Amino acid sequence: MKNYLVIGASSGIGKALFKQLRDEGNRVFGTYLNSEPEDKTDMKRFDAVMEEFDPSYLPDSLDGFAYCPGSINLKPFKRLKKSEIQEDLDLQVLGAVSVLQSILPRLTEADSASIVFFSTVAVQHGFNLHSQVAISKGALEGLTKTLAAEFAPKIRVNAIAPSLTDTPLASKLLNSDAKKAANAERHPLKRIGTAEDIAEMASFLLSDKSSWISGQIISVDGGMSSIRF
Repeated sequence: MKNYLVIGASSGIGKALFKQLRDEGNRVFGTYLNSEPEDKTDMKRFDAVMEEFDPSYLPDSLDGFAYCPGSINLKPFKRLKKSEIQEDLDLQVLGAVSVLQSILPRLTEADSASIVFFSTVAVQHGFNLHSQVAISKGALEGLTKTLAAEFAPKIRVNAIAPSLTDTPLASKLLNSDAKKAANAERHPLKRIGTAEDIAEMASFLLSDKSSWISGQIISVDGGMSSIRF
């Protein structure tokens, strides 16, 4: 049994990952904010933007950490606002940095540990209206590779870059059958990803099965980033 921490564990990918890790027999600690879980065992409320993370409810040793909070704000470049860009950076980058700094001694205490961040296919492959998204997620990709070098060989660090996934976060983009069909058609595998699809990869990267993988940005995107059809 391993000890894991999932920030943002009550919705979307974080919820799916939390459940999967528990189903595999691990002890999983999590946080929630707007979506309150029915079972609050080993869970605490936490606002990654407003609060400093208090790790006192965690064990002395953590085998893995996944930071799942995110946002999808699509708009033309000419309408970008500095305050909104800062909000995304606070949530997706500075929030991850703050939590990681607070739990780093616990990750170091483990024999080996793994960190998973979440990027997007839109960083490496330019998409219309995705400037704000790419700014914060691009910063996370840079952080992933830098920390992988700094923390090696004790702690592995990787990021997952999904395409559009059917989660509450993407609900405005998938709020009709027509939108779902159109978005599925854009992918070579002809369907929209699920939270469970992404959680499967995250669980793998957190486990010892991926013990020779670090510093990678791994696409889980229905083939969108590499297949032309």
